[in-house]
Amino acid sequence: MGGIALTRRRGAVLGAVVVTGAAQFMAALDNLVVTMALPVIREHLHAGLACLEWTVNAYTLTFAVLLLTGAALGDRFGRKRLFLLGITLFTAASAAAALAPNITALVVARAIQGAGGALIVPLSLTLLSAAVPPERRNLYLGVWGGISGLAVAIGPLVGGAVVEGLSWQYIFWLNVPIGIALVPAAWAILRESRGSAARLDMPGVGLASLGLFGVVYGLVRGPQIGWAAPEVLAGFLVGGALLAGFLVVERRVVAPMLPLGLFRERRFSLLNLAAFLMSFGMFGSVFLLAQFLQTVQHYSPLSAGVRTLPWTAMPVLVAPLAGLLVERVGARRIVASGLALQATGLAWFAFRLHVGVSYVSLIPAFVISGVGMALFFVPVASLVLAAVPRAMEGVASGANNAVRELGGVFGVSVLGAVFAGFGSYANGVSFTNGLVPALALGASLVGLGVVATLGSRARVDGAIEMLPLAAESAA
Repeated sequence: MGGIALTRRRGAVLGAVVVTGAAQFMAALDNLVVTMALPVIREHLHAGLACLEWTVNAYTLTFAVLLLTGAALGDRFGRKRLFLLGITLFTAASAAAALAPNITALVVARAIQGAGGALIVPLSLTLLSAAVPPERRNLYLGVWGGISGLAVAIGPLVGGAVVEGLSWQYIFWLNVPIGIALVPAAWAILRESRGSAARLDMPGVGLASLGLFGVVYGLVRGPQIGWAAPEVLAGFLVGGALLAGFLVVERRVVAPMLPLGLFRERRFSLLNLAAFLMSFGMFGSVFLLAQFLQTVQHYSPLSAGVRTLPWTAMPVLVAPLAGLLVERVGARRIVASGLALQATGLAWFAFRLHVGVSYVSLIPAFVISGVGMALFFVPVASLVLAAVPRAMEGVASGANNAVRELGGVFGVSVLGAVFAGFGSYANGVSFTNGLVPALALGASLVGLGVVATLGSRARVDGAIEMLPLAAESAA
């Protein structure tokens, strides 16, 4: 009997790993798959640069803003229930994106996908953690993280293969059968659990969402209609005012969406600044480089995806080595080295790119950037968690993920604006003229991340001020 019970427990654990890992893989893969389809989407739906930016940003913006709220909703109403809702939303939105008759419908579907992803990602981690034995938790959580890394590594390759072999719509259709299979599997395998039933900070969610939308709207529309246009200025002013209101509300509510007391700790603030700058420079650059390979170099989507592998696959290969180096050198130095390598890779692109550049001459930049990403992502989570009290680790991790996603949103928007200011899609020369200064800005911002990381060494004396129920809700 004991052997049967042990076999059942192992089966339940394996089932939880498969279900949560598959859902996480689906959400992580979708963002990078889209980057390789952008040139085809631009032609098929007659979309301009601004619309392409929203195709990416609609997902990352809703995902980033709702990430902390997704975890809180799961704590209050049931993690399994909200996880199932997230998969259902993501699946339905994927079908809507595949059926989108125009770019506006695609952007709306992508925003709903982001909302579904904001439920899937944090709750998949929580549900997996609750399902595995405590003594094996680190092993299984490492597997969960490796699944995310695999999605990053093969995302551009899968996207290119699907777009070339089928059509761009199938990058979204692929999610539908996976989602349909995951709903009954998750219902049968996962156990329901809840956390603190603290009040939800809906005013904070609303202010942050609308404020960020206003600022990003201004950044996207500015290059098209002029930075002094009334609607652009309104986006910046109204968005900025709403974000200021968000900061005021977060200081006053009992259970804030984002406990601002966390940022009184210098290490935490600087590490999050470094994460923001990394995503800002790197993901804004990826948005444009993926298009360069197809629009200027005239590679097919699949060929372009294959050529990004020296960048995207490198984290999978280097991550185990990075883990060993952390023990010997220290996490902070590894993170700083990773950022320095990423900045070097982007600077290489900026100095070497021209219309007739050979792919071989760009391989070192791809490899250097990929190694840098691995050195950054492996130890940064442990540094962030080490900067806060244990009771706040869940909130701190969610905040760090949200900050990174927002960095990607602003990177695509700002680097897209720089591209539009210096170049266009008119021809290869014009595209490259816009791409080079955008990459140079990206390299500079990632370089500032090195400074922020090195400055995070000293810890401010004294306890971090926390609102009473904030720690309770994270426990």
